[in-house]
Amino acid sequence: MRGLLTSSIGVTCAAALTLPPAVLNVPSAVAAPAERTTTTTLRGSTQSLPLTPRTRERVLGQAPELGVYSADVRPFSLVGVVWGNPGTALNGRVQVRTRSTATGQWSGWQDVETHNADHGADPGTAEAASGRVHGATAPLWVGDSNGVDVRVRAGEGDEDGVDADADADADVDGAPGPGGRPPVVGRDLLPAGLRLELVDPGDDTPPDDTPPDDTPPDDEPADGPRTNSEDDASAAVNAGLTDVDSTEIPALSREDTERELSELNDTDALLVRPYIGPRPKIVTRRGWGADESLREKGFVYTGKIKAAFVHHTASGNGYTCSQAPSVIRSIYRYHVVSMGWRDIGYNFLVDKCGTIYEGRAGGVAKAVRGAHTLGFNNNSMGIAVIGTYGSHKPSASAVTAVAKLTAWKLGLFGANPKGKTYLKSGGGNLYPKGKNVRLNVISGHRDGYATECPGAKLYAKLGSARTSSARLQGR
Repeated sequence: MRGLLTSSIGVTCAAALTLPPAVLNVPSAVAAPAERTTTTTLRGSTQSLPLTPRTRERVLGQAPELGVYSADVRPFSLVGVVWGNPGTALNGRVQVRTRSTATGQWSGWQDVETHNADHGADPGTAEAASGRVHGATAPLWVGDSNGVDVRVRAGEGDEDGVDADADADADVDGAPGPGGRPPVVGRDLLPAGLRLELVDPGDDTPPDDTPPDDTPPDDEPADGPRTNSEDDASAAVNAGLTDVDSTEIPALSREDTERELSELNDTDALLVRPYIGPRPKIVTRRGWGADESLREKGFVYTGKIKAAFVHHTASGNGYTCSQAPSVIRSIYRYHVVSMGWRDIGYNFLVDKCGTIYEGRAGGVAKAVRGAHTLGFNNNSMGIAVIGTYGSHKPSASAVTAVAKLTAWKLGLFGANPKGKTYLKSGGGNLYPKGKNVRLNVISGHRDGYATECPGAKLYAKLGSARTSSARLQGR
């Protein structure tokens, strides 16, 4: 997730530490009022708190700090920091600690990945130019919480990166409050409009009162109100693969997958002997509880799928597999409500137990344009393994799931998982707009953008995933 720039800091997704009783009495402070709160009648909510200067001892060379402390917020499970201009980088360090609703104890400080601009819609697209997009950190999953303390220090960070899975420090600052030293120009300048987003994923019960929607999917984004009828539209694009009200697309045998391919492409796949892996089981958006009223109406497609970019979500590893749908709902809400994207950025997500989830709406077998690899969203798909994998190894189940998914999806478009392909850059920090770039068909995010994503440990497993994927295709 982190851009490899001279001002970068490293990813830290440390597990929360339980503070000793001596420091549980957090100094009192006046919580900043909520700037805005968004909710739906279906599920989930987003609380937004503006960051203000915090009182700190003025030590020579100490960076300015903004923050917010509140012990009186509605329950949430995921946090992130956003700001106004998506083209402005947050050169500094963001740390957060939260209070558990179960134990009432405060965690230790955890680092939030600040460099998240390597994700997003390609420059010049309608999604990027919507005027609703904000700059943002990566989201961090913290589990059920009802208190929060965040600090943003300008100009800090280890230039060589912070261990992504190191333990968080457990120090406790004095009471946050008004006053303090505001940011100054230069390296100490923080982006304008910084605010903390607290995301509650809500429950995962699919709506049962959704009115029918007979409108066919759009090829491009459409204006107009977003309604719950989008739930039916999202499911309808998977027609032929599963029932409209299904929570999962079932796995198929190799023979049935080839037969399905012939039906999708209107050809006799058994005669042409395609290279395609068995279709894996995929949890649908209805299955993980997507609130379809949040996203933009309609779908956007690209020409074909020539490559798959593998990512990590940089949201931490402190989730259970049963919580994965909640994590996805939180990321979805963060991408759309907080960051201003049209939908969740990834085409697919994979949890640590190897379960595959449908991501951006438009149909799992179709070439849906995502917002996952800035500059290379055209003719590609993005697969995000939920977690942070800088120094934490991904599970074998997750790597196997990536292989199964790519063997099937790339096979639909005739792509060889062990091969190379060319993609035209839409513009980024590695390749200028318009340059044809030769890439692995299964690439890591860092192959298209200067970033640490998908983390060194997951990136090291891509060779194994390519080999397994090709074998599943019968190559």
